[in-house]
Amino acid sequence: MSDSFTGERSSYSDERSSFPCVFCDIVARANDPITDDDQSSAHHIVYEDAEFLAFLDKYPLNPGHTQVIPKAHHRWVWDMASSEAGFLFMRARRVAKALQKVCATDWIIADTGGIGVAHAHIHLIPRFEDDGHGELADPKIFREIPETDMEDLARKIKAEIRRISD
Repeated sequence: MSDSFTGERSSYSDERSSFPCVFCDIVARANDPITDDDQSSAHHIVYEDAEFLAFLDKYPLNPGHTQVIPKAHHRWVWDMASSEAGFLFMRARRVAKALQKVCATDWIIADTGGIGVAHAHIHLIPRFEDDGHGELADPKIFREIPETDMEDLARKIKAEIRRISD
């Protein structure tokens, strides 16, 4: 496991973005046929369908930390229609099962945060007995994971998600 460090996270926002919501920007860029392959790699997208997207967190609390989001903008998960929220959690379950296998842990926590990015999302965080977080994941302890390791992890998670049937 990579070393952790503490400190302030810089904002997800990108000054060049034309979208006020960084997750909406990721969705838009992922759907751009000109940059699709580059954006899949740049954002480490591990799952995508017509309604949802999952990608590795830019500031992971542990290796495999993944965001699962609806492509449509909603401020909170609880603002989504019941059926949409249900489908979001079905996708999160599928990604979590892949994370269990790829990260070799049964302990995956889910958090429906929304303070840092005002777009409905579910954090899926693989946990390990010696990860230093305590009972709840500490947002001030995040991992510096080399880009090549992030790419490799994303590839493995994506492959495992394809293998899993719902």
